[in-house]
Amino acid sequence: MKKNTNNSWLDRIKKGTQEPKNKTFRRSHVPFRLNFLFFIIFTLFVSLIARLGYLQIVNSETLEAKVKSSSSLTVQVSSPRGMIYDATGKALVTNQANQAITFTRGRNMTAEDLLKTANKLTQLIDMPVDENLTTRDKKDFWLADPAHLKEATERLSAKEKELSTSEQYQATVDKVTDEEINFNEEQLKAATIFKRMNNAYELNTVFIKNSDVTDQELAIVAEHASDLPGVSTGTDWVRQYNAADSIKSILGSVTSERQGLPADQVEEFLAKGYSRNDRVGQSYLEKQYEDVLQGTKTQYEVTLDNNGNVIQQKELYAGEKGSNLMLSINAEFQAKVEEILRNNYQKLVDNGKAQYSPGAYVVAMNPQTGDVLAMAGFSHEQGSKDLTENALGTITNAFVPGSVVKAGTLAAGWQSGVISGNQVLVDEPIRLQGSSEKSSVFNRSGSVPLNVVQALELSSNTYMIKVALKMLGLEYVPNMGLPSLSEEAQAYEQLREGFKQFGLGTITGIDLPNESAGISHSVESMKKFNEDNGQDWFTPGNFTDLAFGQFDTYTPIQLAQYASTVANGGKRIQPRLVKGIYGNDENGNLGEVKKEMEPVVENTVDISPENMALLREGFHQVVHGTNAYTTARSLADAKMDLSAKTGTAETVAEGHPDIATVNSNIVAYGPTENPEIAVSVVLPNLLDEKDRMNSIIAKEIMNAYYDMFMANR
Repeated sequence: MKKNTNNSWLDRIKKGTQEPKNKTFRRSHVPFRLNFLFFIIFTLFVSLIARLGYLQIVNSETLEAKVKSSSSLTVQVSSPRGMIYDATGKALVTNQANQAITFTRGRNMTAEDLLKTANKLTQLIDMPVDENLTTRDKKDFWLADPAHLKEATERLSAKEKELSTSEQYQATVDKVTDEEINFNEEQLKAATIFKRMNNAYELNTVFIKNSDVTDQELAIVAEHASDLPGVSTGTDWVRQYNAADSIKSILGSVTSERQGLPADQVEEFLAKGYSRNDRVGQSYLEKQYEDVLQGTKTQYEVTLDNNGNVIQQKELYAGEKGSNLMLSINAEFQAKVEEILRNNYQKLVDNGKAQYSPGAYVVAMNPQTGDVLAMAGFSHEQGSKDLTENALGTITNAFVPGSVVKAGTLAAGWQSGVISGNQVLVDEPIRLQGSSEKSSVFNRSGSVPLNVVQALELSSNTYMIKVALKMLGLEYVPNMGLPSLSEEAQAYEQLREGFKQFGLGTITGIDLPNESAGISHSVESMKKFNEDNGQDWFTPGNFTDLAFGQFDTYTPIQLAQYASTVANGGKRIQPRLVKGIYGNDENGNLGEVKKEMEPVVENTVDISPENMALLREGFHQVVHGTNAYTTARSLADAKMDLSAKTGTAETVAEGHPDIATVNSNIVAYGPTENPEIAVSVVLPNLLDEKDRMNSIIAKEIMNAYYDMFMANR
């Protein structure tokens, strides 16, 4: 019987004695998959090792920087400000360097963290109690303790607990009792430290103690640095003003670290890269030249731990002190001018002639460059014999000028074409409807023909009134009426334009903030006043008063610029207190000049050279004329050849409308042919119309200038 070959074949397969004919179908899939998996794993390991090698060997520095950046940050601290010197290089404002203990606030630092550090630091240094520590400061310190905070929070009503976070904290503060903040001396010291630390913004550096820090305190703070997160040692500077009071007021001041940026300029300063607690100029020259005086900041690398606390601080860049200013003022000459003004004005106060006077002011400037040579002023209270320094009154206080401004009237007359050259007009008493009679001091009843030069020499009021009438298109006739205010508007503008070209009634541009433009009443304001008050306080006759300096008000600096404009032949030069910006030498003192301030011509008076020569000749004759009524003949024997213009304005005492007073003013310049100095002297509200103290002051100042700067040439 034949065997079944299929069965025997199957048997052999079962026994494993014969390979199946279809090898692919019969082979196991497991070894292939395992091998493929091992290959993938091997490839990944090779890639990982290669990547680690690349990161550790090739790109290690980049990785280290990235890791470091996550735990280290750069912070900035302000450098000392630039210093201020007088014209001779004498330091008026300096910086005193002090050892200091600083605090840089880390990230996520809580009030409790600050409390712990403050209590530790109190045990290590002698911290004076802050005299300005407020009740709120004490409550914040008390609440920094979590137990105290919990205790006070439990006092809140259900309604108060529903308030926003800030409102709820304020309510919690209100729950703290006076007994709970009745601190002893040690607690007050800790509260002072806490307050200063709490004033720091995140990653911002403040000074905890920056005066009278001993070497021992520096050493002990450094020794305990690991226990005092953010606390370090360094140096601080304190602004020192070495100038006389009169200059000091002009110099201005700087905010303290605690004051920081002025509230109304925070966003402006932050946009420039300032920090909120940076010290900045807050008044006058310190404010005006903030961008120059502010130094570049010192940079520190601050290392933070995992909790955001500062654990190390390293200086990266030492920063650079700000640039220095050199003033046009010579401190010695300034002191002399101040002495002259004080002594002579005190005489008026003592003899009762200045009983109602609010003060006295002087400005001296170089008419060629605009350099302010001196600014002095004193305030005076009615009924007192004491004087208070007020040099800033020379740019902020305005007074009725009187006849000193008549060059402006003549210029307006020439510009409007109503007079020409050295034209002759008749000086005579002026009678206008609705106005009291107006006349000149030297001629109360007659008729005296005068040309321009003579009108200035004798200070003719009626010459100027007639010029003003001509600007209205009128010729003088006794008892004539005047146009309405509206009809006078154009003439007002023309006359004031003549004044403004000399600097009267407009900002002079001096490099100090808060300068006043004086008071120039517009026609619109006059009409509105009449309408609002139901009275004609402002009348058409005010226009003729304006023509001889009896209406608008001007500041002493404006009068000095006016005198300078006549002195130099018609260029209105911008007054300036800073004549140069300087760098620092290796010791941080006055270095090389970085920028010299060039004279700035704001405008040129729009009259011919011949007419300007008439003005200058008139000013010269005010001093050197031979007429008995020549108004400033007392200056003729000064140590240099002078030109001048006096002015007496009729006023009333402030608060006493029934008491007649006068503003006694003068402007002068010299030497006449090549002027180096122009001065204005303003003595408001004196009781004696004939007093000539203004001329005495001007003469003494001119002689002092000659002695100091011209005698030995």
